[in-house]
Amino acid sequence: MKKANSTVEGPDGLVYTARLPLSSATLNYLADLIRGHLKKIGSRWRALPAGRIAGIVLAVLRCDQRPGDLAGGNGIHRTTVTRWVREVVGLLAARAPRLDRALKKITRKGGGIVLLDGSVIRTRRRTGKENRKNYSGKNKCHGLLVIALTDDRGRLLWVSAARPGRTSEITACRHDRLTQKLRAAGLGAIADLGFVGLDDSAPDTDPAVITGYKAARNRPLTHGQKLANKALAAVRAPVEHGFAHLKNWRVLGKVRTDPKWATALVRALLVLTNREISR
Repeated sequence: MKKANSTVEGPDGLVYTARLPLSSATLNYLADLIRGHLKKIGSRWRALPAGRIAGIVLAVLRCDQRPGDLAGGNGIHRTTVTRWVREVVGLLAARAPRLDRALKKITRKGGGIVLLDGSVIRTRRRTGKENRKNYSGKNKCHGLLVIALTDDRGRLLWVSAARPGRTSEITACRHDRLTQKLRAAGLGAIADLGFVGLDDSAPDTDPAVITGYKAARNRPLTHGQKLANKALAAVRAPVEHGFAHLKNWRVLGKVRTDPKWATALVRALLVLTNREISR
């Protein structure tokens, strides 16, 4: 009996090569991770070696290549590529730092502040009532809200679970008990005006979250308040760079998969981003 393994694109499909803007250290790290996982589960055979699997997964994550296109160029089925991507994302997400451990690490290094910000990751618009909660009125698009902490240099420390786009940043932080954990670690966070009102501590205690001043219709900002806002904006600029590094992974341009999988995806990309930056 002859086994026919035809490519997805057919015999007349065109195959081309492309360059990934990633380091070989990241590829080797991912390949070693896959080899260790295969040894752990006792899987003795895969359609491709671990190094090529790692390259295919990185092509999906970095350049948002379609699994069907990669499958046709490697002589495998599209569902195989999708299964590999989900498997590797799960392995990476399990290595993402937890909030309390990330804060304790900053404390051990002698740090005193972290930078706090939130961003909406766009998703594909779906029909039905279930998708209405993903619409962000602030950003005028469907997406998922992610909260992130970075150090004073913009290195990502932690990302929250992906929540519906209509969720406010303050609500997401309170769900993760962010202020309580900051106080327990003896740290303070600097955030933008979207987090005004998050820290509802007593007036005689040091704030856990420092924000600027927000003007009102009948109460414009004073000159000193404007200078304070400008100084805080300069201090928290690195957190924008942290999100920029994260969104360099083009798979986050518009998440087309199930939003429930977005949390594992973002945390997996956090691990890969830190490895790329620290090389």
